Amino acid sequence: MPANRSSAFRRSVAVIATLPLLALAACGYGSQAKDDETAEVAAGAKKIEGLDTVKIGYFGNLTHATALVGRQEGIFQKELGATKAEYATFNAGPSEIEALNSKSIDIGWIGPSPAINGYTKSAGKGLRIIGGSASGGVKLVVDPDKIKSLKDVKGKKIATPQLGNTQDVAFLNWIAEQGWKVDAESGKGDVSVVRTDNKIVPDAYKSGSIDGAWVPEPTASKLVAEGAKVLLDEADLWPDKKFVITNIIVRQDFLKEHPKVVEAVLRGAVRTNAFIASDPEKAKAAANARLKEDSGKALDAKVLDPAWKSIQFTNDPLAATLNTEAEHAVKAGLLENPLLDGIYDLSILNKVLKSEGESEVDDAGLGVK
Repeated sequence: MPANRSSAFRRSVAVIATLPLLALAACGYGSQAKDDETAEVAAGAKKIEGLDTVKIGYFGNLTHATALVGRQEGIFQKELGATKAEYATFNAGPSEIEALNSKSIDIGWIGPSPAINGYTKSAGKGLRIIGGSASGGVKLVVDPDKIKSLKDVKGKKIATPQLGNTQDVAFLNWIAEQGWKVDAESGKGDVSVVRTDNKIVPDAYKSGSIDGAWVPEPTASKLVAEGAKVLLDEADLWPDKKFVITNIIVRQDFLKEHPKVVEAVLRGAVRTNAFIASDPEKAKAAANARLKEDSGKALDAKVLDPAWKSIQFTNDPLAATLNTEAEHAVKAGLLENPLLDGIYDLSILNKVLKSEGESEVDDAGLGVK
């Protein structure tokens, strides 16, 4: 997004009033954080900045494969030395933001909408986006017997992972672009938006309680394996088919107190993405192994393979698309005045990228001044 458009958008509204997260607290803070038993601490390794542990959050989605693979392959733990990595998993972003705010986690992989909401709700004091992770991997998947074209979505029951999460905002924006009306918070209107945990969506589809879902991978491909069809790939709605789906965030107080630990995690992320690019089949297997450890069940190849192909892994946070997604949240009625100046601090990431011989990335004018 050009800087003048970005600035104009940020000036266009004047009152902060974000989607309340209290109603989402019942979703919990994800699975209990635990040590990464799969990664060994090298003999003689030292704690970074004297810190015993760093608490890391992510989702059990393939769009969070950087976290899945980096954990499974022990890449993060190698970079952290004797500072132990602890992990917690989440269904969707709003509950992860609650965990970040309560200091249940320090660093997390998360979608853009909850990052925007968390930042604005804290008046710019709660978190920073410190890196990118993935683009794409989101689809509108439907029952082909009930929905044969995009216009048939009207009047149907479509699932999203959670009120106010990235897919929820994207779907509400798409509904508005069709000229249809939906109350954002209740999900009632010309389309019934049914907020449903990704783990439950396949069973809800099989039972007929939903007619489709706007969801990330691998949930989309799980539905396809049950006979659903992809009606729309969200990437087709974006210029160059690129849009941020996963970022890396950190608590601002943690960033200030432990910049070397943050650098170690970011170096682990950059090296994990390099590993994914150099050996995608091994990386895909590692991600699947981590999903099995976390959920008790690995993905079948007919789900894993198409899901993996639809995701691009990147260190670039695609900052310009974040501003566009903020506009979507405003139009959906979930957000007012997302003053995003300072939401990014890419200084440590760019330091790591330079040291790894990679190109530096841009914050689209939304970085710390």
